[in-house]
Amino acid sequence: MTTAPAPAPRPDSPGPAVRAVGLRKTYGSGDTAVRALDGVDVAFDAGRFTAIMGPSGSGKSTLMHVLAGLDEADGGQVFLGPTELTSLDDKRLTLLRRARVGFVFQSFNLLPMYTAEQNITLPVELAGGDVDRAWLATLVRTLGIEGRLTHRPAELSGGQQQRVAIARALITRPDVVFADEPTGNLDSRSGAEVLSFLRTSVRELGQTVVMVTHDPTAASYADRVVLLADGRIAGTITDPTPESVLAGLDALRGPELIGGEALAR
Repeated sequence: MTTAPAPAPRPDSPGPAVRAVGLRKTYGSGDTAVRALDGVDVAFDAGRFTAIMGPSGSGKSTLMHVLAGLDEADGGQVFLGPTELTSLDDKRLTLLRRARVGFVFQSFNLLPMYTAEQNITLPVELAGGDVDRAWLATLVRTLGIEGRLTHRPAELSGGQQQRVAIARALITRPDVVFADEPTGNLDSRSGAEVLSFLRTSVRELGQTVVMVTHDPTAASYADRVVLLADGRIAGTITDPTPESVLAGLDALRGPELIGGEALAR
């Protein structure tokens, strides 16, 4: 009889799963140049759920894409654990993303001809590995999709499709999962369920999650919120609530923003 692995403990003082040092990124040139990241220094602790927020154009999506190795920085460094991503060539970066990074997007990106289970296990099979059936069982039980594994995406609700996408992101036991507006295409109930599952993956499965969102309620599911403004870190909010997140965003637009630094809440 196969026994599912016990949940990973949540460390009291985790180190960074991913961090950026002096990160810079500019789009365009001359008078039309947009500095999306302007010397960003930030770290995201292992075994924690962190949300990235900021006004439109603040650089939050660019930061996530560069941290995940999906976009190239103009300057600075990104580290995934001890590994510097910014020094890797395309081939090694692709292999690293496949093995050590998970992704959850606003669009579910499931293959319509595959069943839910086939979609979940696809990253392992693409890497030529063997699926850990006990870990798969733990994921689908935690996400509540045991009875949906033989269904194709068209036979699943939006919330169920996103749960399948989360399981797919977690199946390789990645160092970090990056979630880009994961509730953007969901109704409020399904969105709350997905956010609860992401939080559960952190607290019960020991996962690290970094999520970009524009929704203060979504951000309140995280352990910490990192605020961006004009491509710079503008503050942090620990143990966030929707109200404290709204107050933090309001501070970015008001007199509390001094020299690119907002008051931490």
